Amino acid sequence: MKSVLSIIGLTILGVLGGIAIFTPAPYDPHERVSAPFQPPSPQHWLGTNDIGQDIFSEVVHGTRTSLLVGMLAAFLAVLIGVIVGVIAGYSGGSVDTLCMRAVDVVLVVPFLPLMIVLAAYLGPSLLNVILVIAALTWARPARVIRSQVLTVKSLLYVEAAHAVGGSFWHLLRWHIIPAIVPLAMTQFVTVASGAILIESSLAFLGLGDPVQKSWGTVLYYAQARGAFLTGAWLWWVVPPGALITLSVLGFALVGYALEQRTNPRLQYN
Repeated sequence: MKSVLSIIGLTILGVLGGIAIFTPAPYDPHERVSAPFQPPSPQHWLGTNDIGQDIFSEVVHGTRTSLLVGMLAAFLAVLIGVIVGVIAGYSGGSVDTLCMRAVDVVLVVPFLPLMIVLAAYLGPSLLNVILVIAALTWARPARVIRSQVLTVKSLLYVEAAHAVGGSFWHLLRWHIIPAIVPLAMTQFVTVASGAILIESSLAFLGLGDPVQKSWGTVLYYAQARGAFLTGAWLWWVVPPGALITLSVLGFALVGYALEQRTNPRLQYN
């Protein structure tokens, strides 16, 4: 069952990656190329929007932007989480307490209002969106990594290596990193799934970069420009919405399969 889920998830992500990397956009998504509200045709596979821009080109560019933002935000969040988790777990004492209180603060703060406030305050740009997502999602990876570091520290051969003079960098290279890499990969996939959804939500609320096309900005302009009042919603709203759903599903399935492998408590469920 785990292998089937992972294959389905990897297939979905592979298709989305293929769209982002290898699918050429037939038109500039910012240019007017036809009459407004044209239905799908051989020239415009997903029709045109209210000002005559090619929606298929918008969706292709949106795939590149949304996946890039989601993966960069996830990488930054997991990197921060790994650093904080390793420092907290290895140092212990007051350093551990301070790091975990910071984690608790991030986890208990209302997520959605803070996300909207930060995005609005920093301004609409892809960099700001990435920073907002990373700032709000690093805490959970940090807690997971810290727990694993504490487990590794308590192993007899690690304690023996430390007792005979093994430095922090020696223990980090030979014992801690091999133990946390699988967990970090799982956390990356999980955070990437949420990051894509957050980016799309911010863009849909008008807090994304208006210059860059993403799945969320396509939905934002569709909602703001009357797509639901005409038949255009079928080819203007459904494709980006379906791609958001598929991306979240793909990352979720891969993350579930990875977690089954890295969490002993789940291996027999």
